[in-house]
Amino acid sequence: MAAALSTARRLGAKNLVGFEVDQVAYAVDIQRVREVIRPLPTVELPGMPKAILGVADHRGAVMPVIDLRLRLGVGNAPRTWQGRWVVVDRPGGLVALVVDRVTEVFGGEASQERNIPDVRGGDDRTVFSAVYGLKGSLVFVLDVDVLTAMSEEVDISMARAMLEEKATNDPC
Repeated sequence: MAAALSTARRLGAKNLVGFEVDQVAYAVDIQRVREVIRPLPTVELPGMPKAILGVADHRGAVMPVIDLRLRLGVGNAPRTWQGRWVVVDRPGGLVALVVDRVTEVFGGEASQERNIPDVRGGDDRTVFSAVYGLKGSLVFVLDVDVLTAMSEEVDISMARAMLEEKATNDPC
């Protein structure tokens, strides 16, 4: 996959989905994105990491919902009408990433690539897989697997039972 992504970057293909979190530009590999959706109702689960808002039922799949503001340590802010969920595939299933707004689909070219800053903090693996200079600013490409690793802590069977119970008890 890295070879395919590298080839796509050289050819200038639109291989990244861009979005903003706290006015900073980020992106993820388009091949990992299932879709971009409006926020759905969530069910909070006990004992989850702070950045996981809960789980949501999306077309029959129960998926963890990660707030990127909290995951990236930029704090909370009021949600706006521009807020979206970027639904990504990972080996354990779907995960929704809460972003402030989706910006564009674009290609990351080798001539635009910059050095990845070493900003690891408490985790020994950085969440960045690349950094590009684009239109006068920096775009940080996130590593979906590292970014969403915390979603492995979600007990999907318990989440599914809670969602079914909520649907049964909901009068609508």
